[in-house]
Amino acid sequence: METNKASGIISIILGLIFIICPVFTTAALSILIGISLIFLGIALIFAGFTASNIAIGILSIIIGLIFTFNITAFSVLFALQFYVIGAILILVGIVGLISDSQASKIASALIIILGIISIALGGFSIGQPFFAAVLIGVALLIKGISLYLQ
Repeated sequence: METNKASGIISIILGLIFIICPVFTTAALSILIGISLIFLGIALIFAGFTASNIAIGILSIIIGLIFTFNITAFSVLFALQFYVIGAILILVGIVGLISDSQASKIASALIIILGIISIALGGFSIGQPFFAAVLIGVALLIKGISLYLQ
C-alpha cells in the first residue's frame, strides 16, 4: 500500500515537471533515450558476434545518436504511436459498425471518434515537440493520482 502512495507522489511530481517545463523535459527525455539506445547498441555488438546482434546494435546506435542530437525525433516517434493507435481504433470501430457482433453501434462510433482524436494528437505532437511532454505530464498526473488514492 505504501509503495503505491510513494509511486503516486513521484508520478505526480514528474507530471507537474513535464507540464511546467515541457521543452526541458522533451530534450531530457530525447537525450536519455538516445544515450540508452547507444549503450544498448554497444552492448549488443559486444554481447555476441552474430549478424543479427551486430545489425541491431548498429541500428540502435544510429537511432540513439539521432535521439541524442535531434530532439524532434522524440516527438515524431511519439506522434507515430498516436497515428498507429488511431488507425487501429478507427478500423476496430468500422468493423464493429458493419459486423453483427454483440458490440453496440454507439460503442463502435465512440471508438472511431477516439481514433480520430488520437490521430489529431499525433499531428499536434509532430507540429509542436513540447506537446508530447505535456501529454506525458497529464498522463503521469492521472496515473499518480490513481496510485495515490488506491
